[in-house]
Amino acid sequence: MARIDEHGRPEPPDAGDEIETLLGFLDYQRATFAWKTEGLDAKALDARVGVSTMTLGGMLKHLALVEEGWCSRALFDRPLGPPWDRVDWQQDADWDWHSARLDSPAELHALWQDAVQRSRESVAVAIADGGLATLAGRRFPDGRTPSLRWILCHLIEEYARHNGHADLIREAVDGQTGE
Repeated sequence: MARIDEHGRPEPPDAGDEIETLLGFLDYQRATFAWKTEGLDAKALDARVGVSTMTLGGMLKHLALVEEGWCSRALFDRPLGPPWDRVDWQQDADWDWHSARLDSPAELHALWQDAVQRSRESVAVAIADGGLATLAGRRFPDGRTPSLRWILCHLIEEYARHNGHADLIREAVDGQTGE
Protein backbone atom coordinates (compact mmCIF):
# COMPACT_ATOMS: atom_id res chain seq x y z
CA MET A 1 0.00 0.00 0.00
CA ALA A 2 1.40 3.39 -1.01
CA ARG A 3 2.20 5.95 1.65
CA ILE A 4 0.29 9.21 1.13
CA ASP A 5 2.04 12.49 1.95
CA GLU A 6 0.53 15.60 3.54
CA HIS A 7 -0.68 16.84 0.12
CA GLY A 8 -2.49 13.61 -0.74
CA ARG A 9 0.22 12.35 -3.09
CA PRO A 10 1.12 8.66 -3.22
CA GLU A 11 4.80 8.20 -2.46
CA PRO A 12 6.65 6.05 -5.03
CA PRO A 13 7.82 2.72 -3.62
CA ASP A 14 11.23 2.73 -1.99
CA ALA A 15 12.17 -0.71 -3.30
CA GLY A 16 9.66 -1.58 -6.00
CA ASP A 17 10.38 -3.33 -9.24
CA GLU A 18 10.84 -1.31 -12.42
CA ILE A 19 7.13 -1.13 -13.29
CA GLU A 20 6.09 -0.20 -9.74
CA THR A 21 8.80 2.46 -9.57
CA LEU A 22 7.99 4.06 -12.93
CA LEU A 23 4.24 4.06 -12.30
CA GLY A 24 4.81 5.26 -8.73
CA PHE A 25 6.84 8.26 -9.87
CA LEU A 26 4.35 9.04 -12.64
CA ASP A 27 1.42 8.97 -10.22
CA TYR A 28 3.38 11.13 -7.78
CA GLN A 29 3.97 13.72 -10.51
CA ARG A 30 0.32 13.59 -11.57
CA ALA A 31 -0.77 14.07 -7.96
CA THR A 32 1.62 17.01 -7.60
CA PHE A 33 0.03 18.60 -10.66
CA ALA A 34 -3.47 17.97 -9.28
CA TRP A 35 -2.44 19.66 -6.01
CA LYS A 36 -1.07 22.70 -7.88
CA THR A 37 -4.27 23.17 -9.91
CA GLU A 38 -6.97 22.29 -7.37
CA GLY A 39 -9.46 24.74 -5.94
CA LEU A 40 -8.86 27.52 -8.45
CA ASP A 41 -11.45 29.55 -10.32
CA ALA A 42 -11.31 30.46 -14.02
CA LYS A 43 -9.41 33.70 -13.37
CA ALA A 44 -6.73 31.89 -11.37
CA LEU A 45 -6.43 29.13 -13.99
CA ASP A 46 -5.84 31.84 -16.60
CA ALA A 47 -3.20 33.75 -14.57
CA ARG A 48 0.24 34.27 -16.09
CA VAL A 49 3.65 35.02 -14.68
CA GLY A 50 5.87 37.61 -16.33
CA VAL A 51 5.91 37.47 -20.12
CA SER A 52 5.08 33.76 -20.26
CA THR A 53 1.80 32.78 -21.91
CA MET A 54 1.56 29.59 -19.82
CA THR A 55 -1.44 29.21 -17.55
CA LEU A 56 -2.51 26.47 -15.19
CA GLY A 57 -5.65 25.98 -17.28
CA GLY A 58 -3.50 25.65 -20.39
CA MET A 59 -1.36 23.09 -18.59
CA LEU A 60 -4.44 21.06 -17.62
CA LYS A 61 -5.52 20.91 -21.25
CA HIS A 62 -2.00 20.37 -22.56
CA LEU A 63 -1.30 17.50 -20.16
CA ALA A 64 -4.64 15.91 -21.09
CA LEU A 65 -3.43 15.97 -24.69
CA VAL A 66 -0.03 14.60 -23.66
CA GLU A 67 -1.73 11.68 -21.87
CA GLU A 68 -3.93 10.95 -24.91
CA GLY A 69 -1.09 11.46 -27.35
CA TRP A 70 1.31 9.04 -25.71
CA CYS A 71 -0.93 6.42 -24.12
CA SER A 72 -3.53 6.12 -26.85
CA ARG A 73 -2.26 7.58 -30.12
CA ALA A 74 1.41 6.60 -29.84
CA LEU A 75 1.14 3.41 -27.78
CA PHE A 76 -1.80 1.86 -29.66
CA ASP A 77 -1.91 3.98 -32.84
CA ARG A 78 -5.46 5.07 -32.07
CA PRO A 79 -6.82 8.29 -33.54
CA LEU A 80 -7.26 11.17 -31.12
CA GLY A 81 -10.85 11.58 -29.93
CA PRO A 82 -12.75 14.70 -28.84
CA PRO A 83 -11.89 17.48 -28.44
CA TRP A 84 -8.52 16.88 -30.13
CA ASP A 85 -9.96 15.44 -33.35
CA ARG A 86 -11.75 18.72 -34.15
CA VAL A 87 -8.59 20.84 -34.10
CA ASP A 88 -6.64 21.90 -37.17
CA TRP A 89 -3.22 21.37 -35.57
CA GLN A 90 -1.40 22.64 -38.69
CA GLN A 91 -3.26 25.94 -38.34
CA ASP A 92 -2.97 26.19 -34.53
CA ALA A 93 -0.25 24.03 -32.95
CA ASP A 94 -0.83 25.58 -29.51
CA TRP A 95 -4.62 25.21 -29.43
CA ASP A 96 -4.51 23.17 -26.23
CA TRP A 97 -2.73 25.99 -24.41
CA HIS A 98 -4.75 29.02 -25.41
CA SER A 99 -8.22 27.48 -25.84
CA ALA A 100 -8.29 26.53 -22.15
CA ARG A 101 -9.56 29.99 -21.24
CA LEU A 102 -12.83 29.07 -22.98
CA ASP A 103 -13.37 26.08 -20.68
CA SER A 104 -14.64 26.11 -17.11
CA PRO A 105 -12.41 24.85 -14.30
CA ALA A 106 -14.67 21.79 -13.97
CA GLU A 107 -14.36 21.03 -17.69
CA LEU A 108 -10.57 21.36 -17.62
CA HIS A 109 -10.18 19.13 -14.59
CA ALA A 110 -12.57 16.52 -16.02
CA LEU A 111 -10.75 16.52 -19.36
CA TRP A 112 -7.42 15.93 -17.64
CA GLN A 113 -8.70 13.39 -15.10
CA ASP A 114 -10.49 11.39 -17.81
CA ALA A 115 -7.32 11.37 -19.94
CA VAL A 116 -5.27 10.16 -16.96
CA GLN A 117 -7.75 7.37 -16.28
CA ARG A 118 -7.70 6.23 -19.91
CA SER A 119 -3.89 6.35 -19.84
CA ARG A 120 -3.76 4.16 -16.75
CA GLU A 121 -6.04 1.63 -18.46
CA SER A 122 -3.98 1.67 -21.67
CA VAL A 123 -0.70 1.26 -19.80
CA ALA A 124 -2.14 -1.65 -17.81
CA VAL A 125 -3.12 -3.38 -21.08
CA ALA A 126 0.36 -2.81 -22.55
CA ILE A 127 2.06 -4.09 -19.40
CA ALA A 128 -0.12 -7.21 -19.37
CA ASP A 129 0.54 -7.76 -23.08
CA GLY A 130 4.30 -7.30 -23.23
CA GLY A 131 5.62 -5.36 -20.26
CA LEU A 132 7.82 -2.29 -20.45
CA ALA A 133 9.47 -3.52 -23.64
CA THR A 134 6.16 -3.22 -25.51
CA LEU A 135 6.80 -1.12 -28.59
CA ALA A 136 4.46 1.71 -29.50
CA GLY A 137 2.12 1.15 -32.39
CA ARG A 138 3.15 4.49 -33.87
CA ARG A 139 6.68 5.28 -34.96
CA PHE A 140 8.57 8.53 -34.70
CA PRO A 141 8.87 10.37 -38.05
CA ASP A 142 12.44 9.04 -38.43
CA GLY A 143 11.24 5.44 -38.10
CA ARG A 144 12.34 4.75 -34.52
CA THR A 145 9.76 3.16 -32.22
CA PRO A 146 9.62 4.03 -28.52
CA SER A 147 8.95 1.39 -25.89
CA LEU A 148 6.41 1.68 -23.11
CA ARG A 149 9.41 2.20 -20.78
CA TRP A 150 10.46 5.25 -22.85
CA ILE A 151 6.89 6.58 -22.92
CA LEU A 152 6.56 6.35 -19.13
CA CYS A 153 9.92 8.07 -18.60
CA HIS A 154 8.84 10.79 -21.03
CA LEU A 155 5.55 11.31 -19.17
CA ILE A 156 7.42 11.62 -15.87
CA GLU A 157 9.73 14.21 -17.46
CA GLU A 158 6.79 16.11 -18.96
CA TYR A 159 4.98 16.33 -15.64
CA ALA A 160 8.12 17.20 -13.67
CA ARG A 161 8.89 20.08 -16.05
CA HIS A 162 5.34 21.44 -15.96
CA ASN A 163 5.09 20.99 -12.20
CA GLY A 164 7.92 23.50 -11.89
CA HIS A 165 5.96 25.93 -14.04
CA ALA A 166 2.79 25.21 -12.07
CA ASP A 167 4.58 25.88 -8.79
CA LEU A 168 5.62 29.36 -9.93
CA ILE A 169 2.19 30.25 -11.29
CA ARG A 170 0.36 28.93 -8.23
CA GLU A 171 2.62 30.97 -5.95
CA ALA A 172 1.83 34.08 -8.00
CA VAL A 173 -1.92 33.34 -7.83
CA ASP A 174 -2.38 32.80 -4.10
CA GLY A 175 1.01 32.42 -2.45
CA GLN A 176 0.72 28.63 -2.13
CA THR A 177 4.16 27.05 -2.29
CA GLY A 178 5.58 23.63 -1.79
CA GLU A 179 7.74 21.09 -3.52
